[in-house]
This record gives sequence, C-alpha cells and structure tokens, in this order.
Amino acid sequence: MNNKFINLEELNAKSENLSDLCVALLNNQKNTWDLCQKGYSSLESVQVKFFEFDNFFVAVQFNPGRIASSSAKVDPESIKKRKCFLCLENLPENQKGILYRDEFILLCNPFPIFKEHFTIPHIKHIPQSISHNSTFSSFLNLSKELQKKHLVFYNGPKCGASAPDHLHFQAGEKAFFPLYQNFNDLLKDKSEIVFEKNDIQIRFIKNIYRNHFAIISSNLEIAKNYFFKLFSSWQKISEQPSNEEPLINVISWHENNLWIVLFIPRSKHRPACYFAEGNENILLSPASVDIGGICITPVEKDFMKITKDDIIRIYQEVCITDAQANQIIENFSEIEKAAYI
Repeated sequence: MNNKFINLEELNAKSENLSDLCVALLNNQKNTWDLCQKGYSSLESVQVKFFEFDNFFVAVQFNPGRIASSSAKVDPESIKKRKCFLCLENLPENQKGILYRDEFILLCNPFPIFKEHFTIPHIKHIPQSISHNSTFSSFLNLSKELQKKHLVFYNGPKCGASAPDHLHFQAGEKAFFPLYQNFNDLLKDKSEIVFEKNDIQIRFIKNIYRNHFAIISSNLEIAKNYFFKLFSSWQKISEQPSNEEPLINVISWHENNLWIVLFIPRSKHRPACYFAEGNENILLSPASVDIGGICITPVEKDFMKITKDDIIRIYQEVCITDAQANQIIENFSEIEKAAYI
C-alpha cells in the first residue's frame, strides 16, 4: 500500500512544516480526487448560527455532508458487517496521504467541518484507544508539529468515533474551535487549580454545560504522566467495564512552548433528543468538535429549530456533573499521594 503515501516532492509545499505540508496535501487532493473537491466546495453553502453564553459562544453548523458520521452505527455487529474505511487497502483510489513517523497517515477528510480538516489513522488496523503510552505520545507530538495552524483531537470508541475499530485522530484549524478561542477567558474566570508543581498545572474548568480539565505543561513526559493519572481517576468511577476505555474526548494544541490538553470525561455518547421521535428529535451526536463549540446538525430541520436551551440540555446530558468532577479530583489526589509513599 506504499502507493497511498504521497511523495513530498509532489506537494510543492512552501516548507517542511507539518501544517504547511497538510495544506499542500489538501490542495493536491482537491485537484486529483473528485470527492475531496466536492466536499470542500460544499462548505461554501454550509449555514452557521451562534449562541452567546457567559464567557463563551457556541456555533451550530448545518452540514449535510456529516450525516454518515452523525448517524453512524458503532455497535460491534454493525462494525463487523462493513469494511474499515480507514484501512489503507480500503481507501478510495485517488486518496493519498502523508506518512507520519512510520505509524500514521495524514489524510484529507472528504466530509469536512473546517476548511482544513484531516483524519489521521494508524497504518495498522488496531482498536481506537488513547490509553497506550506510545499512542498518547504520538497525539502530543502531532499537536506540537501541527501547531502553526492546527489542533488535534480524539474521540473515544464509545464517544464519537465513527470507526471505533481503527485507531485515529483528527486535526482542524485552531481558529475554528470556539473552545480554543474562549480558552483564556474560561481559564481566568471559570477554572480552579487542581494541581500545580514544577512544570505541570492541572485546572478544572467548572462550567455547568461542559465540565472538563486542562493539563498545561512544557514537558511531554510530564504532560503524559499526569494525563494518565487523570485518566485512571476517571476510569475508577466510570460506568464502563474495567477492560474498556472510559468515555472521553481529548483536544490538544501547542503554543508558547506549552502543551494544552483538554481532558473531557463524558457521561454518555448521545443525548436523549438523538433517539426521540417527532418534534423532540434532534440528530446531534456530540464528539470533540461539538464539545469544542461547533455543534453539527446534518439535518436542516434540526438546524432551524435548535435553541440555546437545547444546547445546554445536550451538554449537561453528555458531560460530567460537578459531583463526578469532584470524585475525579479526589481520586487524582489519592493517586498522586500514593506515588510518594
């Protein structure tokens, strides 16, 4: 499948910066792959509306191209019945990508949410999980190498990943994420320090709609170490079986020599309105992008009728409560103390 890895000379990139290479890849694929060209042309007709909240805003996007992702059947039986669309041998004939560290391939997402939207699957068919040391290292390295324009995000296998059987990340333009744009204000006005020592700070961003944690460090190994302490703290109280990854979304970017990792525990995958009938139905399946402030509605009726109260209710349903957050903090403190006994 080496023919799926594009020759960097073909890209005619202005530099070897990974963000620049990705932009060059997108330009190449628009010219050589019809589905990609159509997908990005369709963004011109995407409708967006905004809702203002205290210290942040949320965008709602009507994007019909995302219907397959939003309505994806991710139960084991459905997964078995289809070919994996992220495996190299199953990629469309004209789709090519950039080989990354001999482990991942950076691909243009043909059903984009942003003007620059990339899917980054592992070159091997292995399950979606961020709980492995090397996987999270790759995630952090990507966020650093893409820092010029992009951030990286991860959807857990039961928390927004439409291919839970194949390890992958995604990347998009930082400027399009409201949670990125609002981050400093939320940090200043809506957060409290959970832990601080040397080159690590963990903050709980207490928001009645989207409770989550921010890990801030200039050291990859330290950031990784404390990510897994938070991960273990959440796993202890998660309702998922102990051999399965707890529900989680992760968003990361790198700037000013710092990694910012948003650790977003989730109480459930889809809200009640997703399964409701009649006028109560809203086909919105929250993943990292939606929690990050861009709610995707692939059906026009949902875009037209969704309200600020609907968004609050959806976030409150799928994100953790204050009590769950406090339990994570208590578990984290116990894990941290045990490390020094």
